[in-house]
Amino acid sequence: MDVDAHTAAFPPAVLAALRASADIVDPAPLSELDSPHALRVLAETEVLITGWGTPRVDTTILEKAPALRAIVHAAGTVRLFLDPAVFARGIRVSSCASANAIPVAEFALASTVFGLKRASRFAAQLRETKGIRDARSMPPIGTYRVVVGVVGASRVGREMLRMLRTIDADVLLYDPFISAVQAAELGGELVDLADLCRRSDAVTVHAPLTDETVGMIGAAELGLMRDGTVIVNTARGALIDTQALTPELVSGRLDAYLDVVHPEPLPADSPLYRLPNVVITPHIAGALGNEIARLGELAVAEVGRFAADGTFDHEVRPADFAIMA
Repeated sequence: MDVDAHTAAFPPAVLAALRASADIVDPAPLSELDSPHALRVLAETEVLITGWGTPRVDTTILEKAPALRAIVHAAGTVRLFLDPAVFARGIRVSSCASANAIPVAEFALASTVFGLKRASRFAAQLRETKGIRDARSMPPIGTYRVVVGVVGASRVGREMLRMLRTIDADVLLYDPFISAVQAAELGGELVDLADLCRRSDAVTVHAPLTDETVGMIGAAELGLMRDGTVIVNTARGALIDTQALTPELVSGRLDAYLDVVHPEPLPADSPLYRLPNVVITPHIAGALGNEIARLGELAVAEVGRFAADGTFDHEVRPADFAIMA
């Protein structure tokens, strides 16, 4: 991983906890995997802890790590760097995505509440009027007995479903990979995507980006949404068709809180930067600052479990890899 990620995720206390269950070949992070030093480290490594900035781990790297038994990723998705050949070699994989899901869901919940409270619209109004609050021009305001649609029962989606229990809302869930019974256990009513778009006051997106989900919320889905619907995206920008979304936001018919966009960043002349009903943040929902230590702590706990009995609490299996973010 890169040095900054290592420093944030593995402060001295966390490294000390790691030493209690494992011999650390080299406490300094490897930012590459092909130098003579890296090759010496890989030759001895049984468990590789990865993180942000990890080079791609493919068959070439695996051949240089004959003792490798497991990879523990102290971050979110493993799809960006991990070759599926890892599973074919019997190497076990764990991800700390569940730890990263917490701040993302917190951000999504806060964005949903701010969106339904019309915070960005009121803030823009205040900048213009220097003190007048006029709700008459606003879409419906507030979170009481609203309908929130959650797109995707991913780790973040499930954490979001848990957090939504703290507000007085009915929850809809779209995910083609779960049953109605599972959805109810998670706290939502399972519906199709069109029904979710039609019925929701706020739609929060937590699906993985795959060939099938690119542009899953496009002109048709946006057209089904009622006036004033708040769209929250903390997943991947390409899940929403930006070309279709832009006129809906420019007209003021919909509101959006977008931590991810497509393309990222948007062109400098995009009107979305200037709209009172749109908040765009630079991909900050995931772990930042002191939140990153949560990832390191979970990674160390996973290493401890693997050293004790060969198990993981957060294992990534081949079937998961195909549909995860």
